[in-house]
Amino acid sequence: MTESLNVLGTQLQDCSFDPLTGYFRDGCCKTASVDTGSHVICARVTKEFLEFSRSLGNDLITPRPSYGFPGLQPGDQWCLCAMRWKEAFDAGVAPPVVLESTNERALQFVTLEQLQAHAIAST
Repeated sequence: MTESLNVLGTQLQDCSFDPLTGYFRDGCCKTASVDTGSHVICARVTKEFLEFSRSLGNDLITPRPSYGFPGLQPGDQWCLCAMRWKEAFDAGVAPPVVLESTNERALQFVTLEQLQAHAIAST
C-alpha cells in the first residue's frame, strides 16, 4: 500500500478519532476506488453546514448506531465527501478544513486555493 498524501504534498495526517471518521473508520481521510463518495476533506463541521447537508438529504446529525455513526455536532472533525464540501462552498456554508488531514484526491474536485481560504489548524 502506498503512503497517502495530503493537499500540501506531505504525509496525510489523522483527522479524528472522536468521533471516529474516515471511509475505513481509521481516523484518516484515506480513500480507494470503493469510496465512490470520495470522503477526502477533513472538515470541522459547523451548524450551518450540518443544516445545509441535511437539507440536501444527507443527515449527518442523527446518530445511526447500526452503521456505527454517532451523529455529528458542530466542532466535530469529519472526513467529508469532496462534492458535498464543494456544494457547501458554492452555497457559502463550507466548513473549515484541516489541510494536513485532507487527502490530495480532494484536488480533483476543488482547488487548493478554495481549501486554503477555509484552512484551520487541527484540534
